[in-house]
Amino acid sequence: MRIAVVGSGGVGGYFGGRLADAGVDVSFIDRGAHLGALRSQGLRILSPRGDLHLRRVNATDDPASIGPVDVVLFAVKLYDIEASLEHLPPLIGPTTVVIPLQNGVDTVDILFRAVGRKHTAGGTVYLNAVKAEPGLIRHTAQDHLVFGELDGTRSARLERLVEACRGAGFKTTLSDNVLIDIWTKFVGLTVFSGMTALTRCPIGIIVSDPDLLAMAHEASREALAVARAKGVRIPQEIFDGGEQQFRNLTPQTKSSMLEDLERGRKLEVAWLSGAVVRLGRELGIETPVHRFIANALKPHARGAPATK
Repeated sequence: MRIAVVGSGGVGGYFGGRLADAGVDVSFIDRGAHLGALRSQGLRILSPRGDLHLRRVNATDDPASIGPVDVVLFAVKLYDIEASLEHLPPLIGPTTVVIPLQNGVDTVDILFRAVGRKHTAGGTVYLNAVKAEPGLIRHTAQDHLVFGELDGTRSARLERLVEACRGAGFKTTLSDNVLIDIWTKFVGLTVFSGMTALTRCPIGIIVSDPDLLAMAHEASREALAVARAKGVRIPQEIFDGGEQQFRNLTPQTKSSMLEDLERGRKLEVAWLSGAVVRLGRELGIETPVHRFIANALKPHARGAPATK
């Protein structure tokens, strides 16, 4: 199986690196200093699951040099999606499947337009990992890759991907209702990302403060109401267990959006809390907590200005 990873930051770098270490033919598509480091030093992963240094990886900024592959893990940040679509056509063969691994809920529809429904599956991840510096991924918690065909079938191409993942050391789920998985992740992540970035605090501070926890609970209710208005039937028990999932995280756990905020990088807030607000407006659902989060983080959404 040949796999191309478009965007090799925290998500793409971690899963792609683990797959490459297990012997899978993986190519990384990236740019700038990170690409330079991958070419000159290889890919390093620091992780409680075991550190890894792949001294030689196939890394490029030219997807045409790779050609058609079996699977594309589309792992760019939400704000880079449109600019990254141009990387996809050279990677597409007759049976290629593109699996989006973004945090939001818009990418599947974008891929329909870019590569067609035939080449689009659904996917999501549960992973705490960031690109700490060029060529280095720092993983701190969770490593679960979820994907599935949008019609719920267990296709041969995704069964082959499951098999390829078996030796890679992370949890893999082939879903029969991946849209529910995507929206379930979205509901939880908008709260986790929004609350940690808003307060500049790890999750332990939030769950230990009754007022912040109540705010997080209300944000969860808003996002769930939007999902249900969209026709996505997220089970009530998943919503009820959200607080416990936050408590199960290491108290020092930060969202990737908080990590980005601290590093002066662009934020995905427009596609997370901002998306809850946008969809809520379209569907007639009030979302005051997410509106507050989105507005408060808006001045930082483009990242810190460059300094001399």
